[in-house]
Order: sequence, then C-alpha cells, then structure tokens
Amino acid sequence: MSFDLTRRRFLIGSSVAATGLLTGCDAMVQSTTVNDILQKAESLTMGAQRLLMSRQTLAREFSEADLSPVFKANGTSQPDSEDYARMTENNFADWKLAVNGMVKTPLNLSLADLKAMPSRTQITRHDCVEGWSAIGKWTGVPLGLVLEKAGLAPGARYAVFHCADDLEPSLDGSGRYYESIDLVDAWHPQTILAYGMNGKDLEVAHGAPMRLRVERQLGYKHAKYVMGIELVESFKNLAGGKGGFWEDRGYEWYAGI
Repeated sequence: MSFDLTRRRFLIGSSVAATGLLTGCDAMVQSTTVNDILQKAESLTMGAQRLLMSRQTLAREFSEADLSPVFKANGTSQPDSEDYARMTENNFADWKLAVNGMVKTPLNLSLADLKAMPSRTQITRHDCVEGWSAIGKWTGVPLGLVLEKAGLAPGARYAVFHCADDLEPSLDGSGRYYESIDLVDAWHPQTILAYGMNGKDLEVAHGAPMRLRVERQLGYKHAKYVMGIELVESFKNLAGGKGGFWEDRGYEWYAGI
C-alpha cells in the first residue's frame, strides 16, 4: 500500500471519527478544551502538509482508463429554489459568477465568459469524508486566473464560495452552503472552477453550472452550485464564523489530504 493511499485513509478515518464525536457528543463539542485540541490538530495537519510538500505539488492525476463507472452525487442533488430552477430551464444562459469583496475590480462573469478563458483538464480522485472515493475528469478555469482578473485588495486572505443550495433554510441565510480556502490553495494549479465533468457540461447533480475543485482537500471543500466568490480578510462576519457550512457545525476548516 502506498504512503499516499495510507495517509488518505488515515485522514479520512480520522475525520469520520471526529464527525462521529462532534455529532454524537454535544457536551464535548461545547467544551472549550475539546475545541482547542481539535483546532490545534487542524493547524498541525495544515502545517505538516505545507512543510512536506511544495505549494505547487500536485495531487495525483490518473488516466481515462481509471475513471470510475459511477461517481456518487453527494449532498444536494438539486438546489430547491425558484431562481435556480429558472436558470436550469435556460441552460444557465442568465447565470453570472459574482466576484467581489476585497477586490480592485468586481466582476460578473457569464458561463461563456469563463469558458473563453484558458482552461485546465485533470483526472483526479475525490475523497469523501464519509469514506468513499471516485475518480472523475474535470475541466474548468483555474481560480487564480479569475482572481488575477479581479485583482486583490491589500489584506485579502481567503476566497469564500457562496452557493445556491440552502441546506437549512433560515431568515438570516445561515443555512446556505458556503466554503472557503486560503490564497495558497486558491493559486494552486489544480484549483479550478469546473464547468465540465467527464467530457460533458457539468450536470445539476454534480453542481452545475460550476463547482470548485481543490484537489488536495477532502470532498466537502469542493463546493457545488457556486454563485459568487467573496474575498475577505477573516470569517468573523460570515454565518457561524468558521469558514464553511460544515465547519460551522464542527468539521475542520483545513481538510488536506
């Protein structure tokens, strides 16, 4: 068994165990001591990965012969909103990706705009925190190119992805899916805004019209149904303040593999 596979299985198993702890023992989750331990472990994981690997080190890529016959559509399979339903009816012709926050030039890019930019295609393995994996072929625009087009304002540290799926509808919008990565991962060569999967346009169940692929992290970081990207200095004004929908509910923010 390769070191890479062993490490992935260890981290996935650790995450599943942590998820069980966090969902099954509310009293422990609320403990300051337990939260401090989890946060230190997360910092250690991120620090170790970035110490051992170059910022440009690629996740393993595969051949078309390795593509999985079935790629599970996890999480939301179709956002439950009238606005999203209307977009699917006209094949996302009216969809626009908003890029705002701490940028010099806010953007509103159509799918055609993004497809006209230089693209990258990669065949990679998706590792889910639930313990399953699948190999898919993804095509999209490197996130770094989009950020370069917008230009970052001084102090920007994180890219936040706001999505169309509302998992826990609420008046304040705190149940809407969102995710975030730092600028190290944002400029990684394999971090792309994918609009294609396995040689076809991305299907609704897999996040159409666009999803994030951040190949050196676990599957819950790969946000689907991306509607906007906000550049921020911190997470303090975002929902639960932890940097992601699942992170606000106890998952680790850094899910490196």
